[in-house]
Amino acid sequence: MLSRTADHLFWMARYTERAENTARMLDVNVQTCMLPQSDEDNAQVWRALLGISELEHRFAEHYDVLGAREVIDFMVRDPANPSSVVSCLTEARENARAVRGTLTTEVWETQNQTWLDMQKMLKSNMLEDDPSKFFEWVKYRSHLSRGVTLGTMLRDEAVHFIRLGTFLERADNTARILDVKFHSGTAAPAVRDAMNQRDFYYWGALLRSVSGFEIYRKVYRDVITPARIAELLMLRADMPRSLLACMDEVVHNLGEVRNDVSADTERLAGRLRAALQFSKIDDILEAGLHDTLTRFLADINQLGNRVSRDFLVPLAA
Repeated sequence: MLSRTADHLFWMARYTERAENTARMLDVNVQTCMLPQSDEDNAQVWRALLGISELEHRFAEHYDVLGAREVIDFMVRDPANPSSVVSCLTEARENARAVRGTLTTEVWETQNQTWLDMQKMLKSNMLEDDPSKFFEWVKYRSHLSRGVTLGTMLRDEAVHFIRLGTFLERADNTARILDVKFHSGTAAPAVRDAMNQRDFYYWGALLRSVSGFEIYRKVYRDVITPARIAELLMLRADMPRSLLACMDEVVHNLGEVRNDVSADTERLAGRLRAALQFSKIDDILEAGLHDTLTRFLADINQLGNRVSRDFLVPLAA
């Protein structure tokens, strides 16, 4: 496969996944802010969301007030924000259009219709009147894109590059959510301890942001604790958005597209998976959750750069 084609497929998937992740975080924040809390706590919730995407400085350049309306506008419709839903779905559609001949008709029409419908929805008042309905629509369109891809495309290199983009982006997002939420001002003071009622809603919101609330109840059948949340979202291979589940997919798909220069990239991915696969959450907490996640984020960024170097259009110097 031509590297430019692989590059478009990879980034089409990453941008689609990023739009979904942004919608998930925004939706949970909207729900969290309905709970009784001070104005400072409310502002901290939105500040933490910007921190997840490392967008605090860019936001401050364009907005004077940090509130729900301003952050939602910045994270949904602002074209100056490369991680906004509008920017991501536009880039996903443009990358799909560039490789129209590689995609099935259903995949292309799904991407294109998502972009067209987004224009109509943003011209209406849906985002202002019922933001959760809009965020659910974004998540649904991402689910539809993945389902149509797996249901209609030949399982060749094109699908493997799409899956690589999806799971690299998902791993990065899950790690960022964990790192920021565990260290934000509203987090529980000790990750090993049980929580009060307010903390329960806070950590429940974190689980819902990765579709993990029902899964947590099924796996642990007990009270929610931050340590178990960390274990679920890092070390459980059967949790779809966990770091280990993402790395399983990355290693598998890298193996399917390997070439003469990708051995080091595969080795790095294998080390990242093994470190998660053979770890215990108590050891991670003992060593420091923040340090572990910081290293993982650096490694996943390096892995993405190596994938670009080995398979895709090289990044500009």
